[in-house]
Amino acid sequence: MLKTIKRTIQWVSHYKKRLYTGFIYSFFISIFTAMPVIAAAYSLNSVFMDMRGEKPLSRDMLWLVLAVIVVFVLLRFLFLYLKAKTQESIGHEVGAAERIYIGDILKRVSLGYFSENSTGDISATITTELSFLELMGIKMLDIFVSGYISVAATILCLAFFSLPIALISLAGVLLSALFLHMLKKMSEKTSPITHKAKEDMTGATIEYLRGMSVIKTFGREGEAIGSIRRAYADSKAINIKVEKGYAPVNALHLSALKFASAAIVWVSSLLALNGQMEVPHMLMMLIFSFSIFSNVETVNDSAHMLGIIDATLSNLERLKQIEYIDGQGRDIKINSFDISFDHVTFAYDRYDVIKNVSFTIPQNTTTAIVGPSGSGKTTLCNLLARFYDVNAGKITVGGYDVREFTCDSLLSNISMVFQNVYLFHDTIENNIRFGKPGATTDEIIEAAKQARCHDFITALPKGYDTVIGEGGSTLSGGEKQRISIARAILKNAPIVILDEATASIDPENEYHIQAALSALTHGKTIIIIAHRLATIENADQILVLDDGQIAQKGTHKKLMDQEGVYKRFLSIRQAAEGWTL
Repeated sequence: MLKTIKRTIQWVSHYKKRLYTGFIYSFFISIFTAMPVIAAAYSLNSVFMDMRGEKPLSRDMLWLVLAVIVVFVLLRFLFLYLKAKTQESIGHEVGAAERIYIGDILKRVSLGYFSENSTGDISATITTELSFLELMGIKMLDIFVSGYISVAATILCLAFFSLPIALISLAGVLLSALFLHMLKKMSEKTSPITHKAKEDMTGATIEYLRGMSVIKTFGREGEAIGSIRRAYADSKAINIKVEKGYAPVNALHLSALKFASAAIVWVSSLLALNGQMEVPHMLMMLIFSFSIFSNVETVNDSAHMLGIIDATLSNLERLKQIEYIDGQGRDIKINSFDISFDHVTFAYDRYDVIKNVSFTIPQNTTTAIVGPSGSGKTTLCNLLARFYDVNAGKITVGGYDVREFTCDSLLSNISMVFQNVYLFHDTIENNIRFGKPGATTDEIIEAAKQARCHDFITALPKGYDTVIGEGGSTLSGGEKQRISIARAILKNAPIVILDEATASIDPENEYHIQAALSALTHGKTIIIIAHRLATIENADQILVLDDGQIAQKGTHKKLMDQEGVYKRFLSIRQAAEGWTL
């Protein structure tokens, strides 16, 4: 348990002073809780002395005792307030900082990490588990530490009146601590199991929600929801089994404290009968016997939770130890934007997707990449943006190997418009502003006009303040792509990558979008992945990819004059586009 407490304190290392201050307040709270009982015992003793005629009871003394009790009660509540003010917000402050920190980490790792690791696992760690740590970490730590501070302070008070009673109390606490240690060990063993159940539950839920359109299309709701039901049922069964396993040890922990309370009553009564303890002091001991262990009794929940907290901290540490793809990178400002692929080879797993590819894209030229699906077109662009690192060869931008850059400094030079556009659950204005956070409203409107989306935006009930559904679900594919083009226009990066940027544009608007793309790409280094002849025929060079290799390279006219993949590919595309029912 001490190890987990140390790890939790280390987790809030920037707030140690406030945490320790809260523990000091806990000590005073315990003292001020015990003092009214001692004051009451003193007044009882005075009553008995008056009854025996040893010392007359004065009214002033009773008022003084009452005043002392009131002061101690007020001091207790004052320190409770100070403790809450000092400690309660620590978990929320650290949790917020952790989410931002982990977000910064995840944006700097290879995209391969998300393929190799379960989305449910990552999601559960940074949402459910971090929320649990945020809400319960400091609370459980406080219950555990403050519980023992409280009982230690009370035992010190009891030792002043009776050493045997203090020793009995200490023995009960030590015996219960032994059982709590056993409980913590059990929690350490079961935490990975419960974590796996939680991970499976989250993963099944995410998969079900993402596949909802397919499920409804094929009418397979019953079969699809089966995985969620199994995950939920497994989670329920595992949690019930775990709680049943805790029950015997938890009962032993509570029994040790209850037996100690009973022993305090018996010994204090025996001492009073033998004349070794005043009757008021005996009554005080009886009162303490019911309350002395109250804070330690609740530590059993803390001991159980500490095991879960320990596992959660381990999961967070694993996330923090992910190797950055740009760990050795530096901020580089480049003056030229020539791009070069030099004998580049890349594989997602063991299968080579890009095979010994070499080519050069001069600054301020347009290069189109064409080829059948699965030939590696998008992968080339992902390697240029350093979403992945090459397995062999190198890619340079402006004469620098992309592995020399930090991700931020490299991507500051690149705008990308993807075929599958993702828009955030926010206003249209903020989605466009994502390309340039400091952009003014006038700049956003100008970018939207160039991307030919200003008209449909202003036709919406709230215009640019219209909130888009998650992922852009409330807009058509063409509308989403035009907003993403506006975002790229606003960023105004010197290198532009268009990955099937016009694939979802209807023919009516295609001419206007092509004009917008011309405005976006003027004077820039352009890479276009496209299949439409109108998009690629004016490119300065066309790279024809086939099975991860460059099969042909040249201008449209040159490639059409020779037999090969390009000519066959365009013939098939034209035949497909001219097909009718």
